[in-house]
Amino acid sequence: MADSSTQSIVVAAPPERVAAVICDFPRYPEWTEAVQRVEVVEEYEDGYASQVRFTLDAGVMADDYTLAYAYSEDLSRIEWHLVAPSKMQRSQVGSYDIVGNPDGTSTVTYTLEVELSVGMLGMFRRKAEKMIMDAALKQLKRRVETPGAAQ
Repeated sequence: MADSSTQSIVVAAPPERVAAVICDFPRYPEWTEAVQRVEVVEEYEDGYASQVRFTLDAGVMADDYTLAYAYSEDLSRIEWHLVAPSKMQRSQVGSYDIVGNPDGTSTVTYTLEVELSVGMLGMFRRKAEKMIMDAALKQLKRRVETPGAAQ
């Protein structure tokens, strides 16, 4: 059984800019260390990705998997789930919730639930989840706050 983990970070940019970076899947390999390749497999009529294939290599963990995405109308919530089990994952459900703050910054909350195909002690799994989430949020923040890097 998978447990859900949640972390938040404040990004010095408005929600629209944060959402633009999150939704620009083909550019993920430019700013996320573990992501080697990304392919948008299917799109909605509005041009947003509905299914995205990822090739991940995080040293001890390598995987190929496809996620299905759904978006709130204002892009304040971007959520996904694993389309089919992969070599390393039985399931994955996640979301980004983006809230604008009065000072022009955004609070990004990342929620992730992963059920691995391989056994891992709970304490090690939680530590790995925390490291993955920390890295994802810090890399997102750096990308969004780098002038000219975001759309």
